[in-house]
Amino acid sequence: MNKIKILFSVFVIISVIIISGCVPTEIIKDKSSLSSERLIKSLEANRRKIINFEGTGSLTVISNQLNTSTSFKVTLIKPDSISLMIMGPFGIELAQSLVTKDDFKFYDVLHNTLFVGSTNEHVLKDIFRINLPFSDLMDAFIGAVNLTSHLYKEPNSYSALDDVYNLTYLDSLKNLLTNYTIDMKQLGIINYKLSDINGNLILAGQYSEFKMIENVAVPFNINVQNKTENQEVKIHYKKVVTNLDEISINFNIPDDAKILRW
Repeated sequence: MNKIKILFSVFVIISVIIISGCVPTEIIKDKSSLSSERLIKSLEANRRKIINFEGTGSLTVISNQLNTSTSFKVTLIKPDSISLMIMGPFGIELAQSLVTKDDFKFYDVLHNTLFVGSTNEHVLKDIFRINLPFSDLMDAFIGAVNLTSHLYKEPNSYSALDDVYNLTYLDSLKNLLTNYTIDMKQLGIINYKLSDINGNLILAGQYSEFKMIENVAVPFNINVQNKTENQEVKIHYKKVVTNLDEISINFNIPDDAKILRW
C-alpha cells in the first residue's frame, strides 16, 4: 500500500498546477485597446477550445517526502476522462490510471494489482492529497486555469507595458491576492503568484516555451512551487497533440491481475 501511495503522490504535485496554472491565449492584434475584460475573455475562450489532449514528457517532483524524476504520458478527453501512465527507465511502464467523474482505476504493473473505486470528493482528496473538483484536475494537465469567475469582474489593479500585462485580483472573503503576468509574445501567462493579504507567498509558477497547437498556445515547460507544503514540480512536454479524432484512452490490464477496492 505504501508503493501505491508514493505513485499517487505524483498526482498530488501535478494537481497543484490547477491552482497556479498557465492559461493559453492567442495573439490579439489590437493591443492598444485591450481591456482587462477582453483579455480574460480571450484567455478563457481558448481554454475551452481544447476538447481532447495527449502529452508525453518528463516530470520532476521535489518535496519533503519525494524527490524523483519520471517519464509520463497523459491523455484527456473532456468532459470526464483522465488517463496517466508513469514510466521508468527505458520506457518501462510502472503504472497507469484512469479517472472519470464516476470511478477510477489504478494499475500497479510491477505487482500486477488493479485498484478500483468510486470517484467522489473524498476519494479524490485521498488519491491526490488535495481537495479539487474533477474539472479543475483536467485543466491542470493542459497548463490551464478556469477563469470563469473573473469574466465579469474587474481586477483590483491592471497595467500594461508593451507586450506585458499584469492583473491582480483580491478575494476579500478569503483574504487572498492573485497576480497574473501575461506576455503576449509568449502567448500566455508566464508568471503566477498567490499570496495572503499580508503578502506572504503561497503558490508561485513560471511557464514558458509556448507552442501553437490547433490555434491554441500550450506551455511545454511548467515550474510550480507550493511554498506552504514545500513542494516543487517541473513538467516538460516533449510532444503534445490536441483535438484529434484518433486520441483515445486504452486501459488494458492482464486477465490475471489482482483487484483491490480502494
